Amino acid sequence: MSGDLPPEWDAVFYDIGGVIVNLPSIRGGYANYLREFAAEHDLDPDAALQTWRETLGTHFKSAEGTEYRTASEGYRQAFRALVDGIEEEDWRPGFERATREALAPEANAVATIERLDTAGFYLGIVSDIDTWEAHRMLDQFGIEHAFDGITTSEAVGYKKPDERMFEHALSQANGVAAERSLMIGDRYDHDMRGGKAAGLWTVAYGGTAAEEIEDTERDGYRVVGDEAVDFHVEDHAELVDLVGVGE
Repeated sequence: MSGDLPPEWDAVFYDIGGVIVNLPSIRGGYANYLREFAAEHDLDPDAALQTWRETLGTHFKSAEGTEYRTASEGYRQAFRALVDGIEEEDWRPGFERATREALAPEANAVATIERLDTAGFYLGIVSDIDTWEAHRMLDQFGIEHAFDGITTSEAVGYKKPDERMFEHALSQANGVAAERSLMIGDRYDHDMRGGKAAGLWTVAYGGTAAEEIEDTERDGYRVVGDEAVDFHVEDHAELVDLVGVGE
């Protein structure tokens, strides 16, 4: 964002997958359960996992434009691709258990969120995820209470960078201005471009967001010259310094 930095920050909006939640842990949970499922149904585990992933991927890709297709429906289709006509009650309990057991936060994410919450920042979620999954993940890490607003693609019906996602998040924020708010995400097009178009200051954390600015000039955390990214952090703990929270 061009122009001067605000005198103080009021809000931090977070993506979930790849930012708060470690993506390999999500994928690991899927793989763990698919091995169990394959054994129960006498399926080749590698082939079962591949079919499951391909079916889920096709489900998400079938959406038009930024329209959102729920993960819940994708999971149902993926398991039915493995066992025709299988009922949700036959896989969901085990699926949720295995994914819960594998789920892990990004390093220092939980402590940083708790620190920002204690310091009085408005904290929000803007994530392409089903609402139930968002609450489940945040609750598992004991930080659901820290978030003042949770915007999911399931609730809005669209996925980032659709402006309606960010408009919904800001509408929940009780007068917090976009120009005094940060959006931290790991996807360049979805989080960085989307956040920028909504008037938010953007923070790249991992993923394509960080990859796109590898060779960009820096001034501390500030990214100089990129049209979509304002700041870059490699560790959540650096956010505490970026927003000016004292020791």
